[in-house]
Amino acid sequence: MKLSAAEALRGLPEAAKGPVGRVLEAADADDVAVYLVGGPVRDLLLGRPLRDVDLLFEAPPDRTNQVLAGAKLSDARLTRHERFGTFSLETPDVAIDISTARRESYAHAGALPQIEAGTLDEDLARRDFTCNALALPLSGAARARHRGVVAAQGAEEDLAKGRLRVLHRDSFQDDPTRALRAARLCARLGFSLSRDSRTALRDALRAGAFGRVSGDRLRAEWLKLFEDVAGGLDPVRPLRMLADWHVLAALEPGLRLPREAVVPLRRLGRFLTAPPFAPGRWLPWRVGLTLWLAPLSPGLRRRTLGRLGVRGSAAERIAAFRKLRDRALRALAGSHGRGAVDAALQGLHEEELVALHVVAPAGLRRRISRYADVDRHRKLPLQSADWTSLGLEGPALGRVQEALRVAFLDGRIRTREESLVLAGELGRRRHGKPRS
Repeated sequence: MKLSAAEALRGLPEAAKGPVGRVLEAADADDVAVYLVGGPVRDLLLGRPLRDVDLLFEAPPDRTNQVLAGAKLSDARLTRHERFGTFSLETPDVAIDISTARRESYAHAGALPQIEAGTLDEDLARRDFTCNALALPLSGAARARHRGVVAAQGAEEDLAKGRLRVLHRDSFQDDPTRALRAARLCARLGFSLSRDSRTALRDALRAGAFGRVSGDRLRAEWLKLFEDVAGGLDPVRPLRMLADWHVLAALEPGLRLPREAVVPLRRLGRFLTAPPFAPGRWLPWRVGLTLWLAPLSPGLRRRTLGRLGVRGSAAERIAAFRKLRDRALRALAGSHGRGAVDAALQGLHEEELVALHVVAPAGLRRRISRYADVDRHRKLPLQSADWTSLGLEGPALGRVQEALRVAFLDGRIRTREESLVLAGELGRRRHGKPRS
C-alpha cells in the first residue's frame, strides 16, 4: 500500500491543513511520533475524499497534551477526554479527533472498554475492522520508525477485495455496536462482510450480546447512519443489511424494515442532499426513525423507542406520527387555497413537517414546500394595537385571527386597511352585531 505523508497532507480537507501542520511542527520540536490513522488512511488508499481527520500520538496523554498546547492553535478549542485518552480539536471550520496509542479490554460483552496506554501495534489490533487498522506516519519521529502505511495483517488484501473483516472472533461480542458500524461501512464503501465475520456476528447474536448494549450507544450509531445519509448514503441499504443479519430482531423482537418505509426513507436521503425547503431546527436521525417505525404496530414502535433510549416529547411525536400523517394528508388533499394549507400544517414540529413532506404524494409535497418556505413566514399587516382597538379577546379573537390569516394567504386582503375592515366585520359576526 503506497501512500506518502506528503500525499496525505495534500488530501486533507482544506480547513484541516493549517491546524494539522501546526500540530506536526510542535510534534517534531518535541520528537513525538504522530500518525494519520483509521478511516482517513483507508479513504485515501481507496481514492475517496476525506470526511474526517484522526491523528494518533504514540506518546502518553500528558505529553500529547503538552505538544498540543504548544501548537499555537489560538483559533481552536482543545478538549481532553481523560477516561479514553483522547482529545478533540475544534476550529470554527473543522473538527480533528486525536488519540494516544492504547490497548483495551472488556469486562463483559457490550461493556465500554477499559483503556490502558499501549503501542501503535496494540492500538491497531484493538480496532473494529482491518480496513480501519491502518496508520500513516506523518511526523519526523513516526517516519523514522516506519516507512509507509502500517497495517494489521490482511488489511491490504481486504481493501483490494472490498471486504469488511473483524480483527478477531470475539469482536462483535466485545462491542456489538460494531455490527451497526459494519452495515454503515459496507453501504458507504460498497464492501461486503467477510464470511468469518458473519460467523462471528452469528456467535454474538446467539450469546445475546446485544441485550447488554445501552440505548444511548445504539442511538449514537443511528445518528451516525444519518450523518452518512447527508453525504449521499441510501439509508435503506444499511437497514436492509441489519435485517438480513438478524441484528434488528436482536435489538427488539419483531423489529424489521417494513416495505412501506423504503420509499420514504429514500426520499429522506434525497431531502438531506438537496432540501426542497429550508427546515428550521431538526434532527435527521429522529425523522429517519419516524419513517422507519411508522408502518409497525404501536406497541412495537414504543418498545423500539424505549430500546433506543428515545424518550420525552421526541418519542411521543415519533410514536404518534402515523395518526398525524393520515389526518394531515386528508386535510391537505381537501384543502382549497393557501390559507387552508396553512391551517392544516400550522403547529407541526419541524421534524413532523419534514416527515410529512417525504411521505406525501408529489402534489401535496409541493404544497408543503410552499408553506414551509413562504407562507408560514408571512405576517398579517396588523399590530397589537390594531387588535386591541377591535375590542376582541379570548377564543373570539383567536377565531378572527385564524379567519383573517386564511383570507390574507388566499389574497383576499393585502393591506392593513383591508385587514381592519374584515377583522371588524368578522368581530361583529362573532358577537352577533349587525353592520352599521
